[in-house]
Amino acid sequence: MSRSRLLSCTWCGREIVDSESGRRRRYCRQSCRQRAYEHRTNLKGTGIAEDAVVLTAQEATDLADRWFAARCAAEDVATAIAEGADPGELAELSVALVQLTREAERLR
Repeated sequence: MSRSRLLSCTWCGREIVDSESGRRRRYCRQSCRQRAYEHRTNLKGTGIAEDAVVLTAQEATDLADRWFAARCAAEDVATAIAEGADPGELAELSVALVQLTREAERLR
């Protein structure tokens, strides 16, 4: 019986659906695999660990913005609970929170 596993792309963090058979996938696309190779190659001889995550200033800003949006959504859920929101509203807020946190997981 073959079951699928949810994994994250080692490069961009997007979800990968992988089957139990065969080697575990590390990248969601060939382009992510290529970027990871380029990254490893560029780090050789620099003293920076090969598994280090190096972000541009823009990528770091974008990541901080995604986490800020996720925190705001979590605060919205907490406020709605404190104010006695109905289950439908809480469900909508929860869906938005999950989506924002998935986006925030991406490093690039």
